Amino acid sequence: MHESHLVIVLVLIGVLGIGAQWLAWRLRWPAIVLLCLFGVMAGPVAGWVVPSRDLGELVAPVIKLCVAVILFDGGLSLRFHELKEAAGGVRRLVFAALPLSWVFGSLAAHYIGGLGWPVALVFGAIITVTGPTVIMPLLRQTGLRRRPASYLKWEAIINDPIGALLAVLVFGYLVSAPEVGGWRLVLDLSVGAAVALAAGWATARFMAHAFVHGWVPEYLKPPVLLMAVFVVFAATNLVHAESGLLATTVMGMTLANLRTLADIEELRRFKEYLTVLLVSAVFILITSNLKAETLQYLDWRAGALIAAVVFLVRPAAIWLATIKSDMGWRERLLIGWIAPRGIVAAAVAGVFGPSLVDAGYEDARLLVPLIFALIITTVIAHGFSLGWLARRLGLAGGDRRGLIIVGANPWSVELARVLKDLGRRVLVVDASWQRLRPARLSGLDYFYGEILSESAEERLDLSDVGYLLAASDNDAYNSLVSSRFVPVLGRERVFQIANTMDDDPKQVHRTLRGRVLFGKEARYEALLGRYYQGWRFQKTTITESFSADDYAKRMGEDAMTMLLLRSSGALVFRQGDQALKPEAGDTVIAFVSPKILHDKVAAETRPADAPR
Repeated sequence: MHESHLVIVLVLIGVLGIGAQWLAWRLRWPAIVLLCLFGVMAGPVAGWVVPSRDLGELVAPVIKLCVAVILFDGGLSLRFHELKEAAGGVRRLVFAALPLSWVFGSLAAHYIGGLGWPVALVFGAIITVTGPTVIMPLLRQTGLRRRPASYLKWEAIINDPIGALLAVLVFGYLVSAPEVGGWRLVLDLSVGAAVALAAGWATARFMAHAFVHGWVPEYLKPPVLLMAVFVVFAATNLVHAESGLLATTVMGMTLANLRTLADIEELRRFKEYLTVLLVSAVFILITSNLKAETLQYLDWRAGALIAAVVFLVRPAAIWLATIKSDMGWRERLLIGWIAPRGIVAAAVAGVFGPSLVDAGYEDARLLVPLIFALIITTVIAHGFSLGWLARRLGLAGGDRRGLIIVGANPWSVELARVLKDLGRRVLVVDASWQRLRPARLSGLDYFYGEILSESAEERLDLSDVGYLLAASDNDAYNSLVSSRFVPVLGRERVFQIANTMDDDPKQVHRTLRGRVLFGKEARYEALLGRYYQGWRFQKTTITESFSADDYAKRMGEDAMTMLLLRSSGALVFRQGDQALKPEAGDTVIAFVSPKILHDKVAAETRPADAPR
């Protein structure tokens, strides 16, 4: 009976976690908010999932291993080229803002929250971390511009292990300083940090060397790498508690910036999928394990302390740390407000709170409820406000409705002109300066270079791009570009034009391609040939008096309807032979023959009293 119950609990954790992620996607809500809500409903409210009851002593080790993988994945997302424009701000956030947050947080905990100095110092150390488990999903959903996103991402991932080690140092001093001495604790911490740095770097280099030289088969690379993360985490934790978090973060950063590892994108993608599952599970585990009686320790002073941390401590630390930096006031305001706490803060508080109570610090019983109240407050407040505040400050990347056209030719440049006239951002990309000449002369945004290169990744800010059309004369290249951007934009937003017939055995397999625009009639050669015959793009707005049926009858077979610009602003491409269904207010963009263009000009120039 216990075994079947445990299976049901584990399945329920997975269903609730992924269900919350999916619902957040549908509602456009921060996923972390729904994860917390689902966890509270499943645990303290309904009692379906109670990890301390169902999993017992496995809860803490499972959460720690999940956090290790999450921080490793966060390290994989840290590319050093981002520091070219954000290095100064990142250094301020790591080396200045963190200690200031500790000092201000400790002062607030003592004078506002009423905690004794020992527990106040531990509280101040714990709140210095801003969890990547919360920040990364928020950045993915809000489309923040590259530089402020880099600030938040680097701060969250770097400060997480550092803040945890700071809390370990303060806790160790309070519990064991009389026996071993303060300097011994500092020495132990320094040794642990040095071992973590060396172990993370060396393991990453070894794994990259093994992968490059074929010591590990392709199908085993992701699981071998995952086991390496677990081994590094466990081994360095034996040297010093919580140093494993630093080791896994350094391991991920090292792997992400090794130019010799060709398949880093595939490994990063695997880890991203795994991290979504782990973040979902861990938040359900943590929030469902809350106990209603724990919250009874919170009073008005606890509320005042949480408000002080959110509205005073964090903003003051950021503003003081970034004085005379290259960060603008808008970036300072945004980063001073956005500081959601996550799993590491909860895990550290869950470990140190009971231990401090056992050591004789009675007010430490407030540590766990205070940290969880801070987590829930910041997740909700910052999760819902990040997108709004970023837009108000002009730091949002837009609504992700821009279009990249890869491959400059007369047909694709003409399409870009029409979309630009409709107020849509279009970026034309090509590795040939000559082919880009029409786009340059037309005043279009363009990128001269290889879209798949590291240079493009470093130089292009694609935070407001939501669609891609591969329109080069090489079918295999179009498919390669499409497969690269499908994980970023989604398969339903990546298109390519057809260069071969569907029944051609030499074509790229359809599972590797993007969605084919219009259909087999819209092959590269056919589109270019029609362009030279005088075909051009025409935009027509559907109204109540001029319906979609009227438009179809008028155009007939002399038009190739390519896409719609919805009244809401969304782009809808015609996929294959599927017909588009425009509604009143939508703009239809079609590739039309000279006959239609001539008829339109004649109708516009005909006198009003001329016979029709």
